[in-house]
Amino acid sequence: MKKNNKTLDTVVTDIYKSLKPLTENKKLKISNKDIDAFGESMKEAFRHWAKPEPRGDSKLRMSNIGKPARQLWYDLNSKEESEKLEPSTLIKFLYGHLLEEVLLFLVKFAGHEVSNEQKTVEIEGIKGHMDCTIDGEVVDIKTASGFAFKKFKEGTLQEDDPFGYISQLTGYEKAQGTNNGGFLVLNKETGEITLYKPNDFTKPNIIKSIEKIKTVTKEDTPPELCYPTVAEGKSGNYKIARQCNWCRHKFECHKDSNEGKGLRIFKYAKGLSYLTKVKVTPKVEEIKYER
Repeated sequence: MKKNNKTLDTVVTDIYKSLKPLTENKKLKISNKDIDAFGESMKEAFRHWAKPEPRGDSKLRMSNIGKPARQLWYDLNSKEESEKLEPSTLIKFLYGHLLEEVLLFLVKFAGHEVSNEQKTVEIEGIKGHMDCTIDGEVVDIKTASGFAFKKFKEGTLQEDDPFGYISQLTGYEKAQGTNNGGFLVLNKETGEITLYKPNDFTKPNIIKSIEKIKTVTKEDTPPELCYPTVAEGKSGNYKIARQCNWCRHKFECHKDSNEGKGLRIFKYAKGLSYLTKVKVTPKVEEIKYER
């Protein structure tokens, strides 16, 4: 694929322009070499998905240093067995990986230079593997639901960043000596693409952040809750925060809820609610949690 003197800032518009022939019922000029390379990347993504590593983080990595402190404490110190993932969740992971390869292919097809794919970097003893650089800037490739995509498109990720994406990006940039990178994100529901570049005020002092999290995760007891519980309706019932729903430590973390009985799970039409306080028993099915 031809490389031009382009910059990261135009990558989205350039991708759309490169696909314009398809909107006019004309074929794209893609070489067999590029098609074969894309096929190999898809095969590698599938192989990686089919051979998962054990769940749980036994050490600090660049990919987790931005997570809430209590969650990281449990990641490193918990002896509890992890929840098993549903097959549907694993399928979601698969097409997420494959779509990321599609997005990278489109970046290259649009004439932008992609390098340093899966490069190993290290800051303060913390290692990580960056997705890539595009036109010399660190870029994290993401696929997202419509809800999550909105945070990138509107630039509000810093207000709700439970996975620590901004800290992760900042760590990669520190290692690369750059500071103008961002997130290239594909909306899995609509196919829309956006580029979100956090400004310097949004990015943490990554050295101090790493020092702090190293100290906290070595304590004998976990820090305070990552997120406060929230009211479930007006009945006086309370549930874990939305960000906690996908945490594998939620049952251990909230084991003292409901007067020491732990979380109670109720199946609403909108999905499962994990209640920490039940003042009025919901008139929906209660699910027994089994590890």
